[in-house]
Amino acid sequence: MRFEGTQDYVATDDLKVAVNAAVLLRRPLLVKGEPGTGKTVLAQEIAKALNAPLIEWNVKSTTKAHQGLYEYDAVARLRDGQLGDQRVHDIGNYIRKGKLWEAFTSPTLPVLLIDEIDKADIEFPNDLLQELDRMAFHVYETGETVAAKERPVVVITSNNEKELPDAFLRRCFFHYIKFPDRETMQAIIDVHFPGIQKILVSRALEIFYEIREVPGLKKKPSTSELLDWLKLILAEDMPLDVLQDRDPTKAIPPLHGALLKNEQDIMMFERLAFMSRRQGR
Repeated sequence: MRFEGTQDYVATDDLKVAVNAAVLLRRPLLVKGEPGTGKTVLAQEIAKALNAPLIEWNVKSTTKAHQGLYEYDAVARLRDGQLGDQRVHDIGNYIRKGKLWEAFTSPTLPVLLIDEIDKADIEFPNDLLQELDRMAFHVYETGETVAAKERPVVVITSNNEKELPDAFLRRCFFHYIKFPDRETMQAIIDVHFPGIQKILVSRALEIFYEIREVPGLKKKPSTSELLDWLKLILAEDMPLDVLQDRDPTKAIPPLHGALLKNEQDIMMFERLAFMSRRQGR
């Protein structure tokens, strides 16, 4: 099984190497990169390429590691016991399987996505070390051990919001998705907008990368935001002249809400336009 990208996902050579190395070693693939660079979509496309089921575990700030294994609902069992429900005699009725349990017992080799692991507290990755290493865990309430027949393909994403423990990193194959250069971005656009006017794309890319290079920008626009912007431009049937002959005294690009996502950045572009108008007098 080799990953070569898919019809809908443009993978660079170094990303293909990383994915195939992680699959071969059966090590979790830890993927970092700017938000919007396709980390989550990568797991979906790996599953598609390997014809494997995708199991997604979306991590939140309140997520605990044991929730990925299982949860025991003691309150529900107590309530049923008080009501005389016969279900209370089988404790298994109150065990809720987590995403790791699903992945370990999947009838076919799955791809397990642990998405945005850095959102949880610092103990979260440490608490998963043993389970990800052994691909097994013990269910204390029932006395059973859940073990994977075959190690699933595990993809873990991080937005670098916090550092991950060294012990966790040692168990992963690491890859950082660099922000796409113009050639790669052109290929991504061609996938999403086949037949799009080349001159339009060229000018849109110039504006996009100019915005990303503005010093002091709080949030640089990402790949997904560029695609949204192009979709809007096409939907509005905007004349090419609007992009080609853009007035430098109007620093904010048309439909800028798709690219600039906070008021500080918009105000900064307005100041740049004001300064440009003053210099033009």
